[in-house]
Amino acid sequence: MLSALLKRFVRKDELCSRLTDAQEERRLPTVPSADRIRAEPASASPDKSFLARLTDDELRRLNELLPWSCFILDSQGRKFGKAWSATKRSIPQEIPDYRIVELDKRCPLAGRDVLEIGCFEGVHTVALARLARRVVAVDSRIENVVKTIVRCAALGESPFVVPWNVENGLVPELDLSCDVLYHVGVLYHLVDPVRHLKEVLPLVRDTVMLDTHVASTNTRPDEYVSGNERVKYQKYQEGGREEPFAGMADHAKWLYEADLVRILQNAGFAAVDVAERRSERNGPRVLIYASRVEDGPKSDIGPHAT
Repeated sequence: MLSALLKRFVRKDELCSRLTDAQEERRLPTVPSADRIRAEPASASPDKSFLARLTDDELRRLNELLPWSCFILDSQGRKFGKAWSATKRSIPQEIPDYRIVELDKRCPLAGRDVLEIGCFEGVHTVALARLARRVVAVDSRIENVVKTIVRCAALGESPFVVPWNVENGLVPELDLSCDVLYHVGVLYHLVDPVRHLKEVLPLVRDTVMLDTHVASTNTRPDEYVSGNERVKYQKYQEGGREEPFAGMADHAKWLYEADLVRILQNAGFAAVDVAERRSERNGPRVLIYASRVEDGPKSDIGPHAT
């Protein structure tokens, strides 16, 4: 069964355009509901759904094949994947995530190519593939690449998924140019986030969505040199390669919000909107939408979190 799923991804240039599914996703409310967090679009008939055809035992075996760290619900309310713990990723993940809904309002994804950095286990990848013309999804961990391929195939989507550790720089033979960059939960795990941004931002033709932790103004900053630039940051201890929710190194550098905005503007993104500021368990976090068009749409998420 697993080999059959993986065969769906042998064609690198396969494009997906699921406008019917995309329209169904956009009708979903922004408030989480039992219907929204179920992974299959409302238009899918049960007899054509891969997951719906699985018996409970087959789904159990599929869930045991890979080291899942989160789960979704299928159309029958069954878990696909596993919770990481009793307190982390212990509730069903939403498809689509509210940030993707907002991104599609600002920059309609139909007909556009999306680069997703940090696909994790494919939950966001599925929603992006249902909306965009083509999705290239990358992750530094090979197990995440495989889980994303399996989850997307089981839900009828065919993005191009490839391993790439962004800390190692661009890969010449990999075309990462895109209309939209979807960058969630990765930047604050990097040892040199400035170099990474300066490498990847020129590849983006239109819009960036960036969700990342930032340095706290209450901590004394450290400083490092990236290229010919001295950058202030907050050092954050990381768990390393074996921790699924950590970076690949032993520490990360959290940038200051103002520096993030400056880097985006210097890369040619004229409209930078900090749509959310959130206080989370590990520290402050921001959600930024940046567009190369000066009069890009503004957020309707609501007031900034404090």
